Amino acid sequence: MNNLFIVNKRRDWPFEIRGVKVVPARLYLSDPAYADCAGTRVFNLCQSWRYQSRGYYVSMLADARGHQPMPDVKAIEDMQSATLVQSLADSLNDLIQASLAEVDAASVELAIYFGRNAEPHLRQLSEQLFKLLRVPLLLASFERQQGHWQLHGVRSLHLGEITPERLPTVAQAAADSLSPHRSGTPKPALALLRTPGARVLPSNPAAIQKFQEAAEAAGMRSELITEADAGRVTEFDALFIRDTTNIHHYTYQMARQAAVAGMVVLDDCDSILKCGNKVFMTELLNRNHIPMPKTMMVHRDNLEQVIPALGLPCILKLPDGAFSLGVEKVRSEQELLDKAHQFFAHSELVLAQEYMPTEFDWRIGILDRRPLFVCKYHMVPGHWQIVKHEQDREVCEGRSEALAISDAPAEVIDLALRAANLVGDGFYGVDLKQRGNHCYIIEINDNPNVDAGNEDGVLKDALYREVMGVLRKRIDERKDMLA
Repeated sequence: MNNLFIVNKRRDWPFEIRGVKVVPARLYLSDPAYADCAGTRVFNLCQSWRYQSRGYYVSMLADARGHQPMPDVKAIEDMQSATLVQSLADSLNDLIQASLAEVDAASVELAIYFGRNAEPHLRQLSEQLFKLLRVPLLLASFERQQGHWQLHGVRSLHLGEITPERLPTVAQAAADSLSPHRSGTPKPALALLRTPGARVLPSNPAAIQKFQEAAEAAGMRSELITEADAGRVTEFDALFIRDTTNIHHYTYQMARQAAVAGMVVLDDCDSILKCGNKVFMTELLNRNHIPMPKTMMVHRDNLEQVIPALGLPCILKLPDGAFSLGVEKVRSEQELLDKAHQFFAHSELVLAQEYMPTEFDWRIGILDRRPLFVCKYHMVPGHWQIVKHEQDREVCEGRSEALAISDAPAEVIDLALRAANLVGDGFYGVDLKQRGNHCYIIEINDNPNVDAGNEDGVLKDALYREVMGVLRKRIDERKDMLA
């Protein structure tokens, strides 16, 4: 197996370890040679993992390339959540108390290098924290409160913080780490998460009611919950998200919390992460030879290549835009420069894509690796998108048209399935454009729209029963595994 240590600059890691190649982050992100390194582990030692920074994209693209990143993006997001880190550490309470029992201080910091710590009585605690958080260089701080040790905080260390005399210890720990591991109620309880009154939601109130009726028919008790119920989410057997998801949003945190508790989650945090970032999705689709409009990753150093490669007009996209927000059509060189620099204030990488006008986009709903529904989403009249956001914040949507799966071209269904199966077995809405006999993936959405009167136009109530049936099946399978 190949091992890549990704650093900001080559001199940040001055050691030679057998089986390890040290690679600057910019080179890993931009050199095509690193996109096809099969059987690779990526250790992200960048100085910053801030959202959409270079270090953040190292872990994200490593995942898209089929590498094994440490940390992965889930771990990076976990590090930002004191609540989640504390909940993860709760399982180690007895070990924390035993490991720190002899410490004669009010507080202590534990430096963990690739799961190792030099103090013998702290080694087991270090290993367990490392297994939970999967961060190569970690600093955990503890405080004693009324004679009881509490985990106060966990953060990543970067190489610049480690003193020169400690670096050989870090190198040895790295080398060592590379040498040749709920019960529910009789009637399952389903939490259905949404924000009442939000401007844009993936299901209208009539659809929410139909989901609840279908849950009852599947033998489940359902309850509508909101962000305010985050502390109760683990009381349920499953979490079904009918809210707009984002990794910097309570939806992701609650999905992660539920997953850690062993619950069934739709959609899971892996799907939220992968579908929520267009840079990741572009890399994943390209790597797996899935056709899409001509697309390039753009940074400040290659902006001048966009027009020669894609022509005008073309489309600029923020990596985490949703519901047609963060997506702009640019018609001139100046407009391209202005909009790109606006986007660069939010993300080091943005996407540029060829403009491919069509009368409608296909939307294929995929659940549990099977097609569930088919819709044509028509463009807003006089506009180039299916959704138009007006200045007064009103949202205009084009006409939707539900079709039977058998009435959609086989190549549309097949391509949608191929693309969605790269993400997982969750609930996805795959958007495609069709020109003649050629189909192109536009994006894969987690948590797709299901509105009563639109997507259910063919299946009617059976659509809701299918979704609830999958959730019930997964709950039962999870219980069987634990029995």
